[in-house]
Amino acid sequence: MSAHRDEHQQPLLESLDEEERAYDANEKVHIIGLDEAGDEFSTTAPPFSWRKLWLFTGPGFLMSIAFLDPGNLEGDLQSGAIAGYSLLWLLLWATAMGLLVQLLAARLGVVTGRHLAELCREEYPNWARLLLWIMAELALIGADIQEVIGSAIAIKILSQGVLPLWAGVIITALDCFIFLFLENYGVRKLEALFAVLIATMAISFAWMFGETKPDGRELMIGILVPKLSSSTIKQAVGVVGCVIMPHNVFLHSALVQSREVDNRKIGRVREALKYYSIESGIALAISFMINLFVTTVFAKVFYGTEQAKTIGLVNAGQYLEERYGGGLVPILYIWAIGLLAAGQSSTITGTYAGQFIMGGFLNLRLKKWMRALITRSCAIIPTLIVALVFDTSDASLDVLNEWLNVLQSVQIPFALIPLLCLVSKEEVMGYFKIGRLLQIVSWMVAALVILINGYLLVDFFSSALSGVFFMSIVTTFSAAYICFIIYLVARSLSFSRLYAQAKTILGS
Repeated sequence: MSAHRDEHQQPLLESLDEEERAYDANEKVHIIGLDEAGDEFSTTAPPFSWRKLWLFTGPGFLMSIAFLDPGNLEGDLQSGAIAGYSLLWLLLWATAMGLLVQLLAARLGVVTGRHLAELCREEYPNWARLLLWIMAELALIGADIQEVIGSAIAIKILSQGVLPLWAGVIITALDCFIFLFLENYGVRKLEALFAVLIATMAISFAWMFGETKPDGRELMIGILVPKLSSSTIKQAVGVVGCVIMPHNVFLHSALVQSREVDNRKIGRVREALKYYSIESGIALAISFMINLFVTTVFAKVFYGTEQAKTIGLVNAGQYLEERYGGGLVPILYIWAIGLLAAGQSSTITGTYAGQFIMGGFLNLRLKKWMRALITRSCAIIPTLIVALVFDTSDASLDVLNEWLNVLQSVQIPFALIPLLCLVSKEEVMGYFKIGRLLQIVSWMVAALVILINGYLLVDFFSSALSGVFFMSIVTTFSAAYICFIIYLVARSLSFSRLYAQAKTILGS
């Protein structure tokens, strides 16, 4: 029996009625020409169409929100304030690495008709599947706390301190109902909301860029000339570490299924992958420009100053106002509007990702509103506690943010490794299994990201923890953590080797 799938065969992973699906058939966007006669046996994609590109546009922009969440914005402003323009080249290449990972996630979703969480449920034994689910949920909760706190900070600024942090958290929690309301009217309405929020961020941070007028020559040198020093290594690690968000890998593999694609036809799959590659590239180019605006504004204003050492989301707007106050619109409020758009958009995508992760790993047939409320509650309850405890202490919020970054960094291998293992398998991907060169590049990128985040973890724990008891706990945890990573990689290698041997025997 051959696992090679051509256009005459049914998908290897059949859709079962009783299983949880990312989108029902009536929720998907219809693609013009999908049912054209004569393409049943075609292995080439139909000619390029601007109208089709428009119909495929959406999932990539929802995915790009993770590159613009409040955690990334804080990384941008600290990178600019401490390292100046010197890490802009790294921001560019980190975004390119993120694009590669997200395109692999999209490829998996389009070709198989299933998303990463669903495939992990089938690929791994129950104990490993449950561990992967717990890891994904923890990463999502950590990201969501940062995003909700970012929104709450913006609301506090815009209300001139009338609304405390906890009130901003409650207001942000209501975005769940906006999400549910818009989802009932179709995925395109939801995508339109994100387009407005991304445009709001772009306009706000471009306005700040125009107000502060960063040095154009230094900006171009920073993008084109790689430069790294011992004093900026921590910021460099932060720039790369923020690129791969575990929940975003799961999310993008599901979002691409919102379009009608006949994955039995090679030509139609190629067409979908082409349009998704274009729109994802455009989306991340826009996200790169927004991150660039933030980094260069804070490089111009705070690089080499005493404030650079203490700047964060909470005080960034006030510091800007002290330097550039008195304009037509106070720069403090421009910053807050951009931050609010980033926080609101990322919390809604977090709710969306949570639905797919929970439904995929556990195969739950819950109503969407029920899953959304469960997902939102998992993040809002700990966030409310955080807001009440840390409302009066900026320094404590910064410490909490470091711990949340660590929580997400720990989870990265458990999204990347399953993704790369699956897209490399012919029995899963058939004709669209990634080639040897792309496998090598992808594993190198994954290894680099994992090592960089490993450095961040070692640096953090060595400075934050002391004592035999705590170090023994960290050591035990680290050993179990590394063993699980080795298991995931070894399982993939051994399974692929057995499959190749079986294929050779059956083919002879």
